[in-house]
Amino acid sequence: MDYQKLANLLKVVAEPNRLKILNLLSCGEMCACDILDHFDFTQPTLSHHMKVLENYGLILVQKRGKWHYYSLNPEKSTVIINGLTEILSDSKQCICKDAEEDC
Repeated sequence: MDYQKLANLLKVVAEPNRLKILNLLSCGEMCACDILDHFDFTQPTLSHHMKVLENYGLILVQKRGKWHYYSLNPEKSTVIINGLTEILSDSKQCICKDAEEDC
């Protein structure tokens, strides 16, 4: 497991507004103007959050005409879900080599 990669993704999603954006996008693709309706901040602030999410690969962006449409990147979502599941679950793939019977 790449702990640094997972930690960086978790830092990005730990910001409440970005977490809410990801939750909104879990419903499907949305245009920036529709996302903005759910927040009490300006368009430049939304653009900042979207750029951070895009830079870390958590969202996909398509430009159609003058609008940007955003959707979740399922590959990155899987990295977070699988990483946390591996760390927090009672699985046989634990880090404890000497105490495998306790894993």
